[in-house]
Amino acid sequence: MNVLLDTNSVLDVLLDRAPFVVEASAVWDACDRGRLVGFLPASTLTDIFYIARRTTDLARAQVAVGLCLAAFAIAPVDRQTLEDATALPGHDFEDNLLVACAIRLGVAAIVTRNGADFAHAPMPVLTPAELMAQL
Repeated sequence: MNVLLDTNSVLDVLLDRAPFVVEASAVWDACDRGRLVGFLPASTLTDIFYIARRTTDLARAQVAVGLCLAAFAIAPVDRQTLEDATALPGHDFEDNLLVACAIRLGVAAIVTRNGADFAHAPMPVLTPAELMAQL
C-alpha cells in the first residue's frame, strides 16, 4: 500500500512528541518492514530540517533528513505539482501541495493526525492508528 505522510506524522517520531510518537512509530516501522511504501513530498524534507534544527540542533536536523531519505520514497515537487496545488480548494498551500502530490502519485491514503486539514482530498485521509488498523 502506498501512502503519503503528512509532515507532522514524521516529526512526531523524529522529535519523540508524546503521545503521538507511538502511533506514528508504528507507521514508520511498517514502512521499514516493507508493509507500506511511505512517500514524503520533497518539500517536506526542508520543513523537517528547519523544524528539527530549530527545536534541537544542526547535527540532529541533518540526521533527521538522512533518516527520512533512508525510510521513505520522495515525491517530486515540480512546477506542475505546485500549479495543481494552487488550484485546489483548501486554504493552506502546504496542505494543498501534499494533496497534489498524493493525486499525482495515486496513493491509497494521506496519513495525518490533522484530518480536517485535508477534507478536500479525493482519497482517504487516515490517522496513523486508522492506517495500522487496516494493515
